[in-house]
Amino acid sequence: MTERIPVAVLGATGMVGQRFLQFLDGHPWFEVVALTASEGRVGRRYREVVDWRLPQPMPVWAEDMVLGPTSPAGVGEARLVFSALPSGVAREAEPQFAARGIWVCSNASAYRREPDVPLLVPEVNPDHIVLIERQRRERGWPAAIITNPNCTTTGLVIALAPLHRSFGLKWVFVASLQALSGAGYPGVPSLAILDNVIPHIPGEEDKVEWEPRKILGALEGEEVRLADVTLSAHTHRVPVWDGHTLAVSVALARPASLDEVVAVLEGYEAPASTRDLPSAPRPVIAVRTEPDRPQPRLDRDTGRGMTTVVGRVRPDPLGHVKFTVLSHNTIRGAVGGAVYNGEWLARYLGWR
Repeated sequence: MTERIPVAVLGATGMVGQRFLQFLDGHPWFEVVALTASEGRVGRRYREVVDWRLPQPMPVWAEDMVLGPTSPAGVGEARLVFSALPSGVAREAEPQFAARGIWVCSNASAYRREPDVPLLVPEVNPDHIVLIERQRRERGWPAAIITNPNCTTTGLVIALAPLHRSFGLKWVFVASLQALSGAGYPGVPSLAILDNVIPHIPGEEDKVEWEPRKILGALEGEEVRLADVTLSAHTHRVPVWDGHTLAVSVALARPASLDEVVAVLEGYEAPASTRDLPSAPRPVIAVRTEPDRPQPRLDRDTGRGMTTVVGRVRPDPLGHVKFTVLSHNTIRGAVGGAVYNGEWLARYLGWR
């Protein structure tokens, strides 16, 4: 197949939808042929209804696209849809596409815990894509739903994966400092977040404590055995625009020196099946040695926002090692992750 694959963006007018348009602009494999929105905006041109909030200009090709309904009838010839839908809407809408033979790469949390739905991070567990065979068979769908994890989980699990494979993990403690963009627009009111840290993000800690166990879990046939690791998470909203910062402490199953830990992080590569895809991060992990890095403003765009940045690797008096992780939440943790999943799906299906 030499022509680009026709795709659509579901929920294209919100912040995540806007990021999808930006990330897909000029994509070598995918061509956006349809955009969908809520009922009141259907039939109108994109530029007429969207409140464009990104610093980069709106892609010219999107300006006059007419918004369709969020249903299979609204995406034209699209073979694959990228879902920026809220979880409640996604729960109802996404199966309609899979049932009609349209593949779904979802940023929503609605189906992440389903045993037949892959929760994919292509640098870590691309083999879990085989769960779509079970999903299609058991649900009677010609296509399937694939999900990417919570934006906080993404950076955390990429940093944990090389340690888990090389030394094993016993427990992980993580405290997050999460950017405002993770709450969407208009997000957190200014009088609530300025001069403040909010130590509660509804539902977030549960996701961060469970999702890495599925991603790091072992594939056994068409089932994932959750990784035997205990995670404890504290999540906070902070007045930063983009970039989730994580303070992580780890107890290893097999103790290792700091030099060994750093070498494993620096040398980590995605599996061969996914490392050359268009959105693959290069490098997967960048290790900073300065005492005050990574920082969101300085480091979130590393590797086009797809690289996970780790710094301050040092001994932990309770476990073995502790470090700081920075991940661009709306790129690697959301849109870029879903597009990367779409590329892996396209390869798996033989489209590319």
